[in-house]
Amino acid sequence: MLVRLLYVSRAVDQDAKRAIESILDASRSHNLSNGITGILCYGGDIFLQAIEGGRTAVNNLYNHISHDKRHKDVVLLHYEEIRERRFGGWTMGQVNLSKLNTSIVLKYSEKPEFDPYSVSGDVSLALLEELMATASIIGRA
Repeated sequence: MLVRLLYVSRAVDQDAKRAIESILDASRSHNLSNGITGILCYGGDIFLQAIEGGRTAVNNLYNHISHDKRHKDVVLLHYEEIRERRFGGWTMGQVNLSKLNTSIVLKYSEKPEFDPYSVSGDVSLALLEELMATASIIGRA
């Protein structure tokens, strides 16, 4: 059974670039062999990540993430059983939210800075889908 999980967290390390590179490297090497696909968005110290795959693999990964010392304030935004993957083309695509056009961010947020902590999981998922549709995601596997 396939599931999709969406969570938000904050980087512990003030050098978020180093944390992002570390997370992406680990994700890309681990995810393919475990049938996990998804997208990691980041802006400032915030990570927004969608993970898709088998229920056990996704649940185990989220449990690992929630205890990962690179993250804090981990919040589950959305979890659902799915028929098919939306982000199946990426072992872990990436988007730098701070480089997005503010009109895209304002479409889903009250302010020009996207804050997944202040919107619903459905809104965050809609933003990810638009980013995918507008080819704003890099790092296709």
